[in-house]
Amino acid sequence: MRIRVSHVWLIGAAAVLGACGGSAPTPPPAPPKPPVATAPKPAAPAAPAPATPAPAAAATAPEVPMAQVPNYEAKARRDPFVTLELREGAGGLTVAATKLSGIVRGSRTALALVEAPDGIGYILKPGDTLGDGRLLEIGSDSVVFAVTPKPGAPSNRVVLKLATN
Repeated sequence: MRIRVSHVWLIGAAAVLGACGGSAPTPPPAPPKPPVATAPKPAAPAAPAPATPAPAAAATAPEVPMAQVPNYEAKARRDPFVTLELREGAGGLTVAATKLSGIVRGSRTALALVEAPDGIGYILKPGDTLGDGRLLEIGSDSVVFAVTPKPGAPSNRVVLKLATN
């Protein structure tokens, strides 16, 4: 029994080691070498040289392959090296250019009806932004916006009053 177990073990080890020693992977093919420019050898000294050199020999210089330059198309991407320009709110809308059209008071909140110069109306509640400002509070006949001219600058208060006809 002892002999059979050792034979089985040796046969198994030989099979495992035999499978590991497969052929090495083939390396990738080498890129083709560019042609080397060689100077034409002069003819035998016994033959007289022609009066004019052959223009074909001088004109056929071997062409060196040009490296491919990557082509970058920006299409819809922005240039990362250009400073970002901040547009104020919706299409450059400013609070100073708007007018207060109405105030609606409900049981829970008040809403301000603000009209832009292009005739588009906005319904705002406190905390909403419009253009370059944020609505702070809605009074009985006016609204107060905090307008920040540039990021990091202190904000100014702009009050829009309801027009009385």
